[in-house]
Amino acid sequence: MIPCLFKKLFGFECLGCGFQRSLFLLFKGEFSAAFYMYPAVYTTLLFLLLVTLYFLDKSRNYQKIIWKAAGLNIIFMCIGYFYKHFYI
Repeated sequence: MIPCLFKKLFGFECLGCGFQRSLFLLFKGEFSAAFYMYPAVYTTLLFLLLVTLYFLDKSRNYQKIIWKAAGLNIIFMCIGYFYKHFYI
């Protein structure tokens, strides 16, 4: 795993900490464990898919849905971050 530079510099986890471990859990087929590890894993993958489509398919306008997916992803990231740090 690639270590988190933010955590090394500042001593606490960033909003993206846990994504790599969660992605590996997804590859292993452990979907609920992946969500528990990093709740924003599915919205992050959706966002990355939409950004990829935006760059590959120039015939359609994906900007509105990308912004909505980004907003949803940020909400999931923040909720997961605060839940992990204040309730666990």
